[in-house]
Amino acid sequence: MASVVSTHFVLRLLFALSLFHISLATRKLNELVQNQPNTLMQYHNGPLLSGKIQINLVWYGKFKPSQRAIIADFVTSLTSSQSNSQPSVATWWKTTEKYYHLTKPRKHPSLSLSLGKQILDESYSLGKSLAQKQIVRLASKGDQRNAVNVVLTASDVTVDGFCMSRCGTHGSSTGAQIDGKTYKFAYIWVGNSETQCPGQCAWPFHQPIYGPQSPALIAPNNDVGLDGMVISLAGLLAGTATNPFGNGFYQGPADLPLEAASACPGMYAKGSYPGYPGDLLVDPTTGASYNAHGANGRKYLVPALFDPATSSCSTMV
Repeated sequence: MASVVSTHFVLRLLFALSLFHISLATRKLNELVQNQPNTLMQYHNGPLLSGKIQINLVWYGKFKPSQRAIIADFVTSLTSSQSNSQPSVATWWKTTEKYYHLTKPRKHPSLSLSLGKQILDESYSLGKSLAQKQIVRLASKGDQRNAVNVVLTASDVTVDGFCMSRCGTHGSSTGAQIDGKTYKFAYIWVGNSETQCPGQCAWPFHQPIYGPQSPALIAPNNDVGLDGMVISLAGLLAGTATNPFGNGFYQGPADLPLEAASACPGMYAKGSYPGYPGDLLVDPTTGASYNAHGANGRKYLVPALFDPATSSCSTMV
């Protein structure tokens, strides 16, 4: 996300497959490199996330209650009718519904998301340096059926690949048996980059490490790290919904897929170009930049999504 305008800096990471974990996609550090997708989003005949799904939040490390509320309100905003203001997070999320209409025959019921459990691990039970298998272990603390478990690591926690090649990732794992059956559950990991790499994973709310040094924008929730996490979580949720197990919708090779959000890196509003997120809305009181209204009066910045109906990246404003 904090790259120079050359595509040579685009970092790709091929994650190892194991019996217990498959990493499907990441929010990579390439968001200053923009290319409109030149291929169609292809459907690979696998399941999409569907039915009533709870989003469980696993908080690893120290987070203030006000920080947890930013993420919780965002999840609620995905399907919330609390805000009549447009553009909204709920309207942004509706773009994912277009993918469901393209499956033939249409075999996936609609997706209904809701905020589930919040699990706190403030004692750093696995230490402050985590490998991917430990992320999966933390994700397993959430429900393993009809759920997506989101692991959110604090700013003083390092995770393999964090800041070097990714800001977050989503994947799936096989859980314990439930009523004699074994289920795969989807999970997401997002790290708080506030102190480790805000110029990469919290752009445009922090100056980029590379490229044109334009002024940082004011974060809509007044928290550079958490507003950066929202951007990552939003894109990874879209990827999880449309490609939860690696055989849904994506472009390119299966080991380096471009999904609903990752196909449109660095794009947040019309007029965007490498190093410039686009012509965003600005709160007249705080000066904060955003492109979507959320629950409880919040404002958020969400990434562009690839619209399969127009084969182009679609922004909210």
